[in-house]
Amino acid sequence: MAIRKHENPITLFHEWFEEAKTCGLREPTAVCLSTADATGMPSSRMILYKKADDRGFVFYTNLGSQKVQDLRDNPRAALCFYWMPLGKQVRIEGSVESVSDEEADAYFASRDRQSQIGAWASKQSQPLEGYFDLERRAAEYAIKFGISKVPRPSFWSGYRIIPNRMEFWLEKPFRLHERLNYTRTEQGWTARWLFP
Repeated sequence: MAIRKHENPITLFHEWFEEAKTCGLREPTAVCLSTADATGMPSSRMILYKKADDRGFVFYTNLGSQKVQDLRDNPRAALCFYWMPLGKQVRIEGSVESVSDEEADAYFASRDRQSQIGAWASKQSQPLEGYFDLERRAAEYAIKFGISKVPRPSFWSGYRIIPNRMEFWLEKPFRLHERLNYTRTEQGWTARWLFP
Protein backbone atom coordinates (compact mmCIF):
# COMPACT_ATOMS: atom_id res chain seq x y z
CA MET A 1 0.00 0.00 0.00
CA ALA A 2 1.19 3.53 -0.79
CA ILE A 3 -0.16 7.04 -0.30
CA ARG A 4 -2.15 8.07 -3.37
CA LYS A 5 -1.26 11.71 -4.05
CA HIS A 6 -4.09 14.14 -4.90
CA GLU A 7 -3.92 17.74 -6.05
CA ASN A 8 -6.01 18.76 -3.04
CA PRO A 9 -5.07 17.25 0.35
CA ILE A 10 -8.66 17.67 1.60
CA THR A 11 -9.68 15.03 -0.96
CA LEU A 12 -7.04 12.65 0.39
CA PHE A 13 -8.16 13.40 3.96
CA HIS A 14 -11.76 12.46 3.11
CA GLU A 15 -10.58 9.16 1.58
CA TRP A 16 -8.62 8.28 4.72
CA PHE A 17 -11.41 9.41 7.03
CA GLU A 18 -13.93 7.17 5.24
CA GLU A 19 -11.54 4.25 5.90
CA ALA A 20 -11.22 5.29 9.56
CA LYS A 21 -15.00 5.22 9.98
CA THR A 22 -15.10 1.53 9.02
CA CYS A 23 -11.96 0.14 10.72
CA GLY A 24 -13.53 -0.57 14.12
CA LEU A 25 -12.56 2.59 16.00
CA ARG A 26 -15.09 3.71 18.59
CA GLU A 27 -14.53 7.39 17.77
CA PRO A 28 -12.78 8.01 14.43
CA THR A 29 -13.50 11.76 14.75
CA ALA A 30 -11.21 12.00 17.81
CA VAL A 31 -8.26 14.28 17.11
CA CYS A 32 -5.56 15.93 19.20
CA LEU A 33 -5.88 19.73 19.09
CA SER A 34 -2.79 21.73 20.04
CA THR A 35 -2.88 25.43 20.86
CA ALA A 36 -0.46 27.86 22.48
CA ASP A 37 -1.09 30.73 24.87
CA ALA A 38 0.22 34.29 24.54
CA THR A 39 3.61 33.25 25.97
CA GLY A 40 3.95 30.36 23.52
CA MET A 41 3.24 27.64 26.12
CA PRO A 42 1.66 24.73 24.19
CA SER A 43 -1.38 22.79 25.32
CA SER A 44 -2.94 19.67 23.77
CA ARG A 45 -6.21 17.83 24.29
CA MET A 46 -8.46 15.40 22.45
CA ILE A 47 -11.55 16.85 20.79
CA LEU A 48 -14.10 15.63 18.24
CA TYR A 49 -13.75 17.06 14.76
CA LYS A 50 -17.07 17.81 13.04
CA LYS A 51 -16.43 18.54 9.38
CA ALA A 52 -13.83 19.40 6.77
CA ASP A 53 -14.15 21.15 3.44
CA ASP A 54 -11.97 23.43 1.32
CA ARG A 55 -12.40 26.17 3.94
CA GLY A 56 -10.91 24.05 6.74
CA PHE A 57 -11.54 21.75 9.73
CA VAL A 58 -14.32 22.61 12.18
CA PHE A 59 -14.83 21.82 15.87
CA TYR A 60 -17.20 23.21 18.51
CA THR A 61 -16.60 24.12 22.14
CA ASN A 62 -17.52 26.20 25.16
CA LEU A 63 -16.16 29.72 24.64
CA GLY A 64 -14.94 29.85 28.23
CA SER A 65 -12.53 26.95 27.71
CA GLN A 66 -8.74 27.16 27.92
CA LYS A 67 -8.44 26.28 24.22
CA VAL A 68 -10.55 29.30 23.28
CA GLN A 69 -8.48 31.62 25.48
CA ASP A 70 -5.37 30.29 23.72
CA LEU A 71 -6.95 30.88 20.30
CA ARG A 72 -7.88 34.44 21.23
CA ASP A 73 -4.29 35.13 22.25
CA ASN A 74 -2.68 33.14 19.45
CA PRO A 75 -5.05 32.27 16.57
CA ARG A 76 -3.06 29.32 15.22
CA ALA A 77 -3.50 25.63 15.95
CA ALA A 78 -2.55 22.11 14.94
CA LEU A 79 -4.53 18.89 14.66
CA CYS A 80 -3.19 15.33 14.71
CA PHE A 81 -5.40 12.40 13.70
CA TYR A 82 -3.98 8.93 14.41
CA TRP A 83 -5.94 5.91 13.26
CA MET A 84 -3.87 3.08 14.74
CA PRO A 85 -5.67 0.11 13.07
CA LEU A 86 -4.89 1.67 9.68
CA GLY A 87 -1.34 2.76 10.51
CA LYS A 88 -2.26 6.24 9.29
CA GLN A 89 -1.74 9.72 10.70
CA VAL A 90 -2.72 13.16 9.41
CA ARG A 91 -1.19 16.37 10.76
CA ILE A 92 -2.76 19.76 10.04
CA GLU A 93 -1.42 23.23 10.89
CA GLY A 94 -2.94 26.61 10.21
CA SER A 95 -4.66 29.78 11.29
CA VAL A 96 -8.00 29.79 13.09
CA GLU A 97 -11.25 31.71 12.63
CA SER A 98 -14.66 31.57 14.28
CA VAL A 99 -17.50 29.89 12.41
CA SER A 100 -20.55 32.03 11.62
CA ASP A 101 -23.50 32.18 14.01
CA GLU A 102 -25.58 30.46 11.32
CA GLU A 103 -23.14 27.52 11.16
CA ALA A 104 -23.02 27.21 14.94
CA ASP A 105 -26.83 27.40 15.22
CA ALA A 106 -27.30 24.71 12.55
CA TYR A 107 -24.80 22.34 14.14
CA PHE A 108 -26.17 22.89 17.66
CA ALA A 109 -29.70 22.13 16.41
CA SER A 110 -28.42 18.82 14.95
CA ARG A 111 -27.08 17.60 18.32
CA ASP A 112 -29.11 15.25 20.48
CA ARG A 113 -31.07 16.93 23.26
CA GLN A 114 -28.86 15.61 26.08
CA SER A 115 -25.78 17.12 24.43
CA GLN A 116 -27.62 20.43 24.05
CA ILE A 117 -28.52 20.41 27.76
CA GLY A 118 -24.94 19.44 28.59
CA ALA A 119 -23.64 22.49 26.72
CA TRP A 120 -25.78 24.74 28.91
CA ALA A 121 -24.79 22.94 32.12
CA SER A 122 -21.03 22.88 31.61
CA LYS A 123 -18.82 25.80 32.62
CA GLN A 124 -15.90 24.20 30.82
CA SER A 125 -12.49 24.54 32.48
CA GLN A 126 -14.01 26.32 35.51
CA PRO A 127 -13.67 24.86 39.06
CA LEU A 128 -16.60 22.96 40.58
CA GLU A 129 -17.19 21.50 44.02
CA GLY A 130 -17.85 18.01 42.72
CA TYR A 131 -19.45 16.05 39.90
CA PHE A 132 -22.86 16.40 41.58
CA ASP A 133 -22.77 20.13 40.76
CA LEU A 134 -22.63 19.33 37.06
CA GLU A 135 -25.48 16.82 37.34
CA ARG A 136 -27.55 19.35 39.30
CA ARG A 137 -26.99 22.04 36.65
CA ALA A 138 -27.95 19.60 33.88
CA ALA A 139 -31.18 18.73 35.72
CA GLU A 140 -31.99 22.43 36.22
CA TYR A 141 -31.58 23.15 32.50
CA ALA A 142 -33.58 20.06 31.54
CA ILE A 143 -36.44 21.40 33.69
CA LYS A 144 -35.99 24.95 32.39
CA PHE A 145 -36.31 23.93 28.73
CA GLY A 146 -38.88 21.20 29.35
CA ILE A 147 -40.09 19.94 25.98
CA SER A 148 -39.34 23.19 24.15
CA LYS A 149 -36.49 23.71 21.70
CA VAL A 150 -33.08 24.16 23.34
CA PRO A 151 -31.40 27.29 21.92
CA ARG A 152 -27.66 27.52 21.38
CA PRO A 153 -25.97 29.19 24.37
CA SER A 154 -24.19 32.45 23.57
CA PHE A 155 -21.06 30.94 25.19
CA TRP A 156 -20.91 27.96 22.81
CA SER A 157 -19.71 28.08 19.20
CA GLY A 158 -17.18 26.72 16.75
CA TYR A 159 -13.80 27.33 15.16
CA ARG A 160 -12.34 26.54 11.78
CA ILE A 161 -8.68 25.69 11.32
CA ILE A 162 -7.63 26.93 7.87
CA PRO A 163 -4.75 24.64 6.92
CA ASN A 164 -1.55 25.97 5.39
CA ARG A 165 0.23 22.66 5.93
CA MET A 166 -1.01 19.06 5.92
CA GLU A 167 1.04 15.91 6.27
CA PHE A 168 -0.04 12.32 5.61
CA TRP A 169 1.93 9.52 7.28
CA LEU A 170 1.61 5.84 6.41
CA GLU A 171 3.18 3.14 8.55
CA LYS A 172 5.53 0.84 6.65
CA PRO A 173 7.72 -2.16 7.62
CA PHE A 174 11.20 -1.61 9.06
CA ARG A 175 10.16 1.93 10.11
CA LEU A 176 10.52 3.09 6.49
CA HIS A 177 7.29 5.03 6.85
CA GLU A 178 5.85 7.09 4.00
CA ARG A 179 5.27 10.84 4.45
CA LEU A 180 3.58 13.20 2.03
CA ASN A 181 3.65 16.89 2.95
CA TYR A 182 1.35 19.53 1.44
CA THR A 183 2.05 23.26 1.76
CA ARG A 184 -0.43 25.93 0.65
CA THR A 185 0.92 28.62 -1.69
CA GLU A 186 -0.74 31.47 -3.58
CA GLN A 187 -1.03 29.13 -6.57
CA GLY A 188 -2.62 26.29 -4.56
CA TRP A 189 -1.16 23.23 -2.83
CA THR A 190 2.42 21.98 -3.32
CA ALA A 191 3.14 18.36 -2.38
CA ARG A 192 6.47 16.71 -1.67
CA TRP A 193 7.61 13.43 -0.17
CA LEU A 194 9.66 13.57 3.04
CA PHE A 195 12.06 11.07 4.58
CA PRO A 196 10.51 9.30 7.57
